[in-house]
Amino acid sequence: MNVLVVGRGGREHSIVMKLAESERIENLYAAPGNGGMSAQAKMIAIDEMDIEGLVRFAKEAAIDLTIIGPEAPLNAGIANRFHEAGLAVFAPTKEAALLEGSKRFAKEIMEKYEIPTAAYETFTDVEEAKVYIEEKGAPIVIKADGLAAGKGVVVAETKEDAFQAVDDMLVSKAFDSAGATIVIEEFLDGKEFSLMAFVHENKVYPMVTARDHKRAFDNDAGPNTGGMGAFAPVPDVTAAHLSFAMENILQKTVNGMIEEGRPFTGILYAGLIMTEGGPKVIEFNTRFGDPETQVVLPLLKNDLLQVFLDVLAGKDPQLTWEDQTCVGVVLASNGYPGAYNKARLIPSFNTPDNEFIVHAGTIRDGEALVSDGGRVLLAGAKDTTLAGASSAVYNVLESASDMSDFFYRKDIGKA
Repeated sequence: MNVLVVGRGGREHSIVMKLAESERIENLYAAPGNGGMSAQAKMIAIDEMDIEGLVRFAKEAAIDLTIIGPEAPLNAGIANRFHEAGLAVFAPTKEAALLEGSKRFAKEIMEKYEIPTAAYETFTDVEEAKVYIEEKGAPIVIKADGLAAGKGVVVAETKEDAFQAVDDMLVSKAFDSAGATIVIEEFLDGKEFSLMAFVHENKVYPMVTARDHKRAFDNDAGPNTGGMGAFAPVPDVTAAHLSFAMENILQKTVNGMIEEGRPFTGILYAGLIMTEGGPKVIEFNTRFGDPETQVVLPLLKNDLLQVFLDVLAGKDPQLTWEDQTCVGVVLASNGYPGAYNKARLIPSFNTPDNEFIVHAGTIRDGEALVSDGGRVLLAGAKDTTLAGASSAVYNVLESASDMSDFFYRKDIGKA
């Protein structure tokens, strides 16, 4: 088969790496891809938002299945366009992707179908938002309604911080139109974890749990990022917690989307928090998480292509998982998530059998690999224990040739 992966980040490289194991794939393409993907796939210089260009390529190259990685083309309707062209795609339609594209819509779905989540209100008026914050107090959470590249959420420890977040979003337009409406919700205290699932309409096939670390620096200090590392599975999430999340969150959500006339096919990602009353939803994504994918897919025993095909055909893919733990640590450009330099030479690493490197913000400059983003790559390792996997991944990072332009957290899998 001929298979196309759309995207350029670490998530997409991880998908490409797993698909490359399949003996059923003759030609594997990535558009536009990144500097590290060329080892497993053919790079196609088409931007992920050039939907017509991607449709043309899929027809010309006789692509049998396309997998969409990032959220922006999903919300722009790429799956709809592929369907119109008679092309097979594993991704939600624009109508279903609104579950991630609008936090307000997601909260309304959860409220209507009694899916456990934080209490909330939505606002477009600055003064009304501030009155609500005065009433509720802090800590409190302020979210831009639309897509903000994982950065549109502020956990405000004080009312003053919350007021500033409201001004940033509604007055200063920090997130452009994505912040024209904001969602303000109660702060939930507890440990967070992610649960991703392969979905086709009312059929849900969950993956192993993962936990990512959002803050830039050790001990969860510093600004929020797109994710500085992750591990899977999460030892403190029990079988009972998983059963509750499946029944009361994932299944209720996909059933509700069918009721709404927006049936969901693709990856449903539930960002959850463990409260005293059980798991509750913080957010939904409608695609593989990043960096969670980079530690979940290495544990999957199945042929990933066959999983996609089975799910699309309405068959149970019979997911099986390695009895191991996977830890991934992100190498980021100095200054991230603020301003940072690009075109810095990527270090070389020693990666024994159970260790690996996933590329994210990298490009090729002739024969050299150089940085092209804030999150540059992820070093990963598998082991029978969380401590063992964590130790192994830090051995990889410590083997680097030159780290002067980059930084990473030293406590992933330990915090």
